[in-house]
Amino acid sequence: MTEELISLTEYAKLHGKSPRTIRQKAQAGGFKTARKIGRNWVIDKNEPYTDNRVKSGKYKGWRKK
Repeated sequence: MTEELISLTEYAKLHGKSPRTIRQKAQAGGFKTARKIGRNWVIDKNEPYTDNRVKSGKYKGWRKK
């Protein structure tokens, strides 16, 4: 598998996200292929964008238990 490295700004445009959001996720270790080269962040073009938020409503009303 070949890596096609692109900037985080280009990755953000591909996925319709803010470049700042993508940069923050990369700094927090949220991507497997993101790495910093000098002062620039790069990421594999083919890495999927995953959203790890709980959207099922599992925690709704948890204080009332």
